[in-house]
Amino acid sequence: MRGKFITFEGPEGGGKSTQVQTLAEWLRKQGKKVVVTREPGGTRMSELIRALVRDEMEDPPVTRCEVLLFLAARAQVVSQVIRPALARGEWVVCDRFADSTFAYQGYGRGIDVQLLKNFNDFVTEGLVPDLTILLDVPPEVSRTRLAARQASTSDTGDRIEAAGEMFHRRLREGFLDLAKAEPKRFTVIDASKSIDKVAAAVQKTVQRILS
Repeated sequence: MRGKFITFEGPEGGGKSTQVQTLAEWLRKQGKKVVVTREPGGTRMSELIRALVRDEMEDPPVTRCEVLLFLAARAQVVSQVIRPALARGEWVVCDRFADSTFAYQGYGRGIDVQLLKNFNDFVTEGLVPDLTILLDVPPEVSRTRLAARQASTSDTGDRIEAAGEMFHRRLREGFLDLAKAEPKRFTVIDASKSIDKVAAAVQKTVQRILS
């Protein structure tokens, strides 16, 4: 029996990494075998691409190059990690997937979303998550959380986190538009609440596909 594929999406500062790990631990307690991965990343090649698209550099990738790098990383992790795990009957929980490309490079950078969807179908061979959890936070909450994280870790943030306020407003609107267009796949959760309350909402959502 094919496993289930769950993705977490949302603006910066929504707590995706924490909720991914929390959900994975909860699923394992339910007797599920779980693979956790992220985008971009999850394979050696994809992690190298992650460094290219996220780090500050003198000649950062132009928008079209950025898109192709994200897609290349996705092709690798889908082929090497996600599809094999699903075929083994395991559950895959992924920190970001295709909807991030549609939101960041589509709504954020201004590339035609349908064109991005066509490219994505090619690199994923039509793979679509069984459930996408959108951890929604308004831009002001996102900024506050990012500032707190950088202050506590001496992390100056990456190139995408440093994009302007209007970019991040378009980004949030894009995620919400995507969720509205596919209400059966998406569940929107208010991620401005406490970690425990968000985790409880996530688990309640996942219950509907738990078998």
